[in-house]
Amino acid sequence: MDENLNDLSVGSSGTVIKVLGEGPIRRRLFDMGVTPGAKFYVRKKAPLGDPIEITIRGYELTLRKDEAKSIIVKANSDSEVNQ
Repeated sequence: MDENLNDLSVGSSGTVIKVLGEGPIRRRLFDMGVTPGAKFYVRKKAPLGDPIEITIRGYELTLRKDEAKSIIVKANSDSEVNQ
């Protein structure tokens, strides 16, 4: 099932399906390596869910809640740690 990156809990992993939005925010996410097919792992999440830290393409990336909501992902069913 596809869902927003923001909806995943710490320890979840999966694959980016698509990045919604347009303009500078979408371009910035692409520039940081958040592209369809990229594998990620949710490392940390602040108590109120903002920000969220993920590991993607071998580095840690911190995203705001609004940015994470625009990233559609497919979560792994077994929540493997891909490090």
